[in-house]
Amino acid sequence: MALPEAEAPSGKIVEAHDLCRRYGEGEAAVDALAGVTVDFPAGRFTAIMGPSGSGKSTLMHILAGLDRPTSGTVSIAGVQLTDLSDRELTQLRRDRVGFIFQTFNLLPVLNAEENILLPLSIAGRDPDREWFERLIDTVGIRDRLTHRPAEMSGGQQQRVAVARALVSRPSVVFADEPSGNLDSKSSNDVLELLRHAVDDFGQTVVMVTHDAHAASFADRLLLLADGQIVHDGDAVTAEQALDLMKSVG
Repeated sequence: MALPEAEAPSGKIVEAHDLCRRYGEGEAAVDALAGVTVDFPAGRFTAIMGPSGSGKSTLMHILAGLDRPTSGTVSIAGVQLTDLSDRELTQLRRDRVGFIFQTFNLLPVLNAEENILLPLSIAGRDPDREWFERLIDTVGIRDRLTHRPAEMSGGQQQRVAVARALVSRPSVVFADEPSGNLDSKSSNDVLELLRHAVDDFGQTVVMVTHDAHAASFADRLLLLADGQIVHDGDAVTAEQALDLMKSVG
């Protein structure tokens, strides 16, 4: 069954209602999420922070359709994820979701251009060459297109990963600690690219991070503790983010 056309009449690209995620049973059960309701408007950059075990990674995985909640609902661009079969969910992630991981997740046998275009190749779609050219100039890897991952620095590999996430013009990009394996300069470069994607391309970005400096690039900060949202506010400085973390630590 084909997915319905992408619609988000509310202007909210991702919406989640009363999400719960329980692991285990009985006395050994752990509630990673305990009734989270949140939405993400189009064209905004949201950072999600929280202490270890707070549920931030679980939340991102469920929002992105990589995991299913024990209860509650999630929709992306008007499509309810909980109503989809595994095959339809895979199609939705392929067509409407971009991913950026801490470990880059590039295929070592492919060069940079092939890695960037891989989501389109899998979907059987021809690339928009004008958009591709604009992307590679924006992320600054034109001189690395024929290089394989082993021939690139960590920062260059993550630039390729950013371009790969954006090449299909997804409804939302989920970034999981995208600067975690990078030196400070490369980290800043990648975070500025994400900021640029939001400001100039109108992209929606949801980023999980433990780094207060990374969070300062966002428009909005969500703070989780014990599986619940304990702070939801506008952008803050790195120092303010650290103070908020300490308040729930």
